[in-house]
Amino acid sequence: MQISHHKVVSFQFSLSNDSGEVIDASEADKPLVYLHGEENIVPGLELALEGKHVGDKLKVSLDAADAYGEHDPEMIEVVSAEMFEGIDHLEVDMEFHAAMADNDEEGQTVRITKIDGDNVTIDGNHPLAGMHLDFDITIEDIREATEEELEHGHVHGAGCCGDGECEEEECCGEGNCSN
Repeated sequence: MQISHHKVVSFQFSLSNDSGEVIDASEADKPLVYLHGEENIVPGLELALEGKHVGDKLKVSLDAADAYGEHDPEMIEVVSAEMFEGIDHLEVDMEFHAAMADNDEEGQTVRITKIDGDNVTIDGNHPLAGMHLDFDITIEDIREATEEELEHGHVHGAGCCGDGECEEEECCGEGNCSN
């Protein structure tokens, strides 16, 4: 079987930056698992994996545009600390889910990058945005997606939807099966 649209793919990976520093990697017994063709991984990597088979090993080098996108200065904003109601202590690198505009129903993750008194700088860019990335990949498994996975657009982990129902706290480790 080869990797194609709507196949569930498991792979081991190591991710390095331009300096060769490993910035992320899968654990030996926990490969990354995703539903191919549903934009669950960065676009350049998904394209590079198309047509590969179990056991294939490859090196994939991606420019920022094909990975997490270019760094967008318009996604950085200074807001008042009062915007963080109920949070007693703010720290740099804390992440929050926020609507960036009145019509932003879905919202996005923002990260605190600076705190200056009551002024808090938040950044909606992915932490790896603007970076050239190098992946070392080994394909471990390819299988057909289940109907529920196709319906939801992502892979379900062990224990998820075992009874046909998607339990929010169990589903995919994401705590969300509403899509």
